[in-house]
Amino acid sequence: MSTTTALQQQVFALDARYNAHRVPQSPNFRTLYIRRRNQLLREASRPTDRWKQYIKLRSLLLQQRYGNAKAEQHSSSNSLSLAGSLRSLTISESTTPIRSPSGSVVPTKEAEASRAIVGGNTIAENYAFVGVQHIFDQHTNGVTMIKFANNDKTRLCCSSLDKTLSVCDSLGTPPTVLAILKGHSKGVTGFDWSINNDLIVSSSLDGTAKVWKVADFNCLRTINDPNLFPILCCLFQTSNNNLILTGNDRGELRVANVSTGRFLKDVCRIGGSILSLTSDTNGRVFWTGNDKGEIMSVFCESNGSLTKLKKLNLPSSCLVTSISYRTWISREARDPLLLVNATDDSIYLFNIIDAEGNLRLKRKFQNSQRKYIIRSTFCPIMSFRQGACVVTGSEDGSVYFIDIVKSGKKCIVNTLQGHSSAVLGISFNYDESLLATSDLQGLIIIWKKGNA
Repeated sequence: MSTTTALQQQVFALDARYNAHRVPQSPNFRTLYIRRRNQLLREASRPTDRWKQYIKLRSLLLQQRYGNAKAEQHSSSNSLSLAGSLRSLTISESTTPIRSPSGSVVPTKEAEASRAIVGGNTIAENYAFVGVQHIFDQHTNGVTMIKFANNDKTRLCCSSLDKTLSVCDSLGTPPTVLAILKGHSKGVTGFDWSINNDLIVSSSLDGTAKVWKVADFNCLRTINDPNLFPILCCLFQTSNNNLILTGNDRGELRVANVSTGRFLKDVCRIGGSILSLTSDTNGRVFWTGNDKGEIMSVFCESNGSLTKLKKLNLPSSCLVTSISYRTWISREARDPLLLVNATDDSIYLFNIIDAEGNLRLKRKFQNSQRKYIIRSTFCPIMSFRQGACVVTGSEDGSVYFIDIVKSGKKCIVNTLQGHSSAVLGISFNYDESLLATSDLQGLIIIWKKGNA
């Protein structure tokens, strides 16, 4: 990314930070304003020194007009403490950029030979997401998770601490919010699409999981945690979408039946507060992450019975805020992998080494994360290029594209700057033409590739 493009994104981030102050009673106008600002900034042509002068002047004018936006940012940040369901974290935010420690993945010659298949583009060229397709601001609090529908280029679901979910069409003319799903009485912590995209399951601090019909956006089922403990994550069982797995803040992993609307009697006690959950392709082995720095593998029978398998402890007692599974993403990373975010300023990449879900550390990267539920994702296309890429949010407001093959500063292949608060959610559509990111203030940005 050029210096000029980076400075343009800094101006965009500055405007986004103050956007909530503009015409508070007219969110449509604010969305239109920030989209137009982005368009004008991309069309503007200035030397680097002029951009730097413009940023200083723009910042001064906005502060004089609206005051210091950071005060509001910090006041709203408390809402992401999961309403007191997690232990209090008093450590201040880190703004250290991502760095990569020693360690590498040895490239294979086969990748070198197959680069011609994809035109010889580099990882950096392939992930040059610089343009903004659209900006959504329908949520009034942090957007905890965003996810495109399975094998779908356009439909995007978002969950928020404002107690609602939203389903959007990100490529409409214009892009639109198709529905706001209301029914939870407290913040929505996460959700999942069913394999056919006909259902959405959501989890909430109100101690319920709700199943929504996508056809008419009505609530099909409300499933109550037996003790109404806050539910912090949920997932459809891949091979049987009539079963849903949930993790609550008392460390209980449970299975619910969509048809009956009830939890099964079997309870798997993980401990701590279960913050993150993922499964292998077949939905047989699941991994949970809790607020004690523990990652546990669990076997799920076809009838929903759960058996704990193996536990791995991260070096520090931190929050494991995101876990993603991938069979392989490139010729250099063919083993099954887990991608993990944790509040020790780290992103971990693990090899899955056996059928019981045992993990072996492959790489570790430093990220700015000490307090919030930050997520990351594998890039969905299995790349034939030399290199393999993951994308993560951070508490410094940036989105980082990381080549897991490279080390040092070279591992950062792209950085997006458009959010003015911690970036919580990350999601690609299936063909990587769009990337969606969400932040602590409720802003959702749909990024498109530079050549799109």
